[in-house]
Amino acid sequence: MTDSTEQLAPMPADWRRALAVVAHPDDLEYGCSAAVAAWTDEGREVTYLLATRGEAGIDTIDPVTAAPLREREQRASAAVVGVSEVVFLDHKDGVIEEGLALRRDITAAIRRYRPELVITLNHRDTWGGTAWNTPDHRAVGRATLDAAGDAGNRWIFPELAERGLQPWDGVRWVAVAGSTTPTHAVDATAGLERSVQSLLEHRSYIEVLTDQDPEAYCRTFLTANAQGVAARFGGRPAVSFEVFGR
Repeated sequence: MTDSTEQLAPMPADWRRALAVVAHPDDLEYGCSAAVAAWTDEGREVTYLLATRGEAGIDTIDPVTAAPLREREQRASAAVVGVSEVVFLDHKDGVIEEGLALRRDITAAIRRYRPELVITLNHRDTWGGTAWNTPDHRAVGRATLDAAGDAGNRWIFPELAERGLQPWDGVRWVAVAGSTTPTHAVDATAGLERSVQSLLEHRSYIEVLTDQDPEAYCRTFLTANAQGVAARFGGRPAVSFEVFGR
């Protein structure tokens, strides 16, 4: 069992490019955009890769209408924290299949963007206790951990090399946001306000999720999360990650 008082290590800093891979619009904003803001402030390149457009996430909006709406909101949200490249894979929201097609798509993106750091969201069955995780999160998180290795193996998905995507064995870490067993953290002080504004860009989703004022909801949620990590990071509000080295 992880010691809940053990201090978290600072995230590795000797990298220039990161690829963040998640299932839906807003996954990164709920999970780690304050860290992304800090990284882009330092001149690091961060690219977002989303498996879906979140088209099945709003009960009151038909998926055909929701998909372009949520894509626009995600691009605006990413821009708030300094991310200009947002890529969508066109898997179907809610029914992402964990398998070779998903691994291949993520492997292709890793080879294209050549990150040293790959970021994803909690891939485990629960969020801790009995809070069950979604199939999409589990599938994308697990496929991302696998693809970090696939990207460097020329015998796995050789068809990618035929498309000009040569193997990339430069991924050094996969950092999982939203883990209940974190190992590292990033100071959220400088990026916290921008993380609030970034999540707020997902207004169409948030307005059906809560009866609270959207900005108050975003600020309360993200501030509480960051403060919840502080005791394990020298008293500083932070974003935590479980880091898998490679």
